Amino acid sequence: MHWTVAASFIHNPAIDGDWLLPYVPGDRHHFTIVPHSNPLTNWHNQSSSVTSYQRWLHYLDQGKEAVKQTQGGVITVFPQLASTVGMYQRIYRKQIPIVAWLFNVGKCYPGVRRHLARVSLKNVTQFVVHTRRECDIYSQWLGLPKERFQFIPYQSADIPVLFEENTTNPFLVSLGSAHRDFSTLFSVIEKLKLPTVVASGKRALAGLEIPPLVKTPFGIGKQECIRLAQEARINVVPLRADKLITAAGQVTIVESMRMGRAVIASHCNGAEDYIIHGKTGLLVKPGSVQELADAIELLWNDANFRNRLGQAAKSYAAEYFSDEASGAAMGKILNQAADLFEVTSTWELTH
Repeated sequence: MHWTVAASFIHNPAIDGDWLLPYVPGDRHHFTIVPHSNPLTNWHNQSSSVTSYQRWLHYLDQGKEAVKQTQGGVITVFPQLASTVGMYQRIYRKQIPIVAWLFNVGKCYPGVRRHLARVSLKNVTQFVVHTRRECDIYSQWLGLPKERFQFIPYQSADIPVLFEENTTNPFLVSLGSAHRDFSTLFSVIEKLKLPTVVASGKRALAGLEIPPLVKTPFGIGKQECIRLAQEARINVVPLRADKLITAAGQVTIVESMRMGRAVIASHCNGAEDYIIHGKTGLLVKPGSVQELADAIELLWNDANFRNRLGQAAKSYAAEYFSDEASGAAMGKILNQAADLFEVTSTWELTH
């Protein structure tokens, strides 16, 4: 079956790659990538969490082309593209299967946003989410059957480990921006007096008093973040607990695990779907200065435990959070969507 693929991070396939498509097993499905008209900017450097008008225009163009070009179905990545494809499907009266991958809206807002989401996403065949809790959250928010939402772990390609832990000048690192609880982390740093690097965005740190032992390099690239994660003694992912937040931190957690690094994360927003407490990382109560401080002290002072967690995390992530694992899962979802589409098309032709 033919699928067009619309992902905002694919602007030039020759440079940006083919995402998970080479890992889909078998030869039942073939794909055409519809490139995004503009290179994806660093989300952490955005001044607002709301998608801009200009960005929506790019999503609309890409979604429109995906619907026009497909001879079968459409695969989207990110909710904005799922919405635009769903809208154009209705406009063109084109009955096609839509698989919405990496469907994470961040927060489920009520009112007009919810109404627009329900209208544009009504005919999406399958939503792929990256925490189990999102299946219930989005089912209720969109008023759709829970069966249309499937949890597949967020994946990452193998990340070569090129840097050793910095044992001369050890430090903690905290990467990422979405729904981070840096206020609690900074309280812990003030208490423990440990050197720390927070690689995030200015918006995530706005209004916070940054302790003297914390460095905040802004605007650094992906490779520099990887170097920091590998050289750090511990990777910390502090998250805010909020009923409106659907999921957060999975990208940072998975990448840290893929690199075999000991990671501590707040036990909220789906972190438990990735970290097995005490085996592949540590989970702490969100907002608890004492629990986070105790966890950091434990790993900081116990190299054997720290390394054991890191190696277990690396093995676990290679098995469950790899491109190969996600490609196999995608193949099953596409088979199901194709089977349903073929049955529906046959029924319409005979009735």
